[in-house]
Amino acid sequence: MKIFSIILLSFVLLLSCNQTKTNGTNSKNEKVSKPKQVARIAFTDTTFTFNNCQLGEIPLGWSQHFTGKGETTDWKILENNGNKVLAQLSKDNPNYHFNEIVFDGIKVKNVELKVKMKGVDGKMDQGGGFVWRFINADNYYVVRANPLEDNVVLYKVEKGKRTDLPVLGQGRTYGVDVKSLGNGWNNLRITVVDNLFSVYLNGEQIFQVKDETFANEGKIGLWTKADAVTYFDDFQVNQIR
Repeated sequence: MKIFSIILLSFVLLLSCNQTKTNGTNSKNEKVSKPKQVARIAFTDTTFTFNNCQLGEIPLGWSQHFTGKGETTDWKILENNGNKVLAQLSKDNPNYHFNEIVFDGIKVKNVELKVKMKGVDGKMDQGGGFVWRFINADNYYVVRANPLEDNVVLYKVEKGKRTDLPVLGQGRTYGVDVKSLGNGWNNLRITVVDNLFSVYLNGEQIFQVKDETFANEGKIGLWTKADAVTYFDDFQVNQIR
């Protein structure tokens, strides 16, 4: 069974770098790409490097969404210094607008997520982060690092409303301030175990949050806000049992 799961996972990951269309809508707040059906998979450790993906498209098996105001989101595979990355490129969105891209082949409750991210452009916002236990564009958790503010904040988005969650042992601090993120690559990581979320930046644990709003499994993916143009690479998904 383990060998079968690994083979199936490899097949799905191969498919996730084929071409897909990016038009269609789901709800009044949500623009969605409609990929070909990808079966949910049993998985061990998964890394999306995007190296074999089609330039100018989103990977097959992923879907893009947005929460809040505005009309669009624009995720694509780009080349960056000879390496392929996944990027959010739309610059025309208002401040209360959140861009999401999720992998539709995995639903998980307890998980470790890692990614390399680089804030490239944006006047209202830069940077980005993870979504997990994603139900739809109006209900999920998100943690993000913002180079314009040099802070990291964890939120829940419930019924389309984003709320920052208290830092364990510190209260409502609006996340934590961090050293300058600059305009280069930073490593963001989170471990999700039941109601405890532990956040790491560049190898150091910076805070924890407890919350029980979304207690069941959901999809995982990446997130930016407003006009943030952000690059992501080496997105790792490790299930925690």
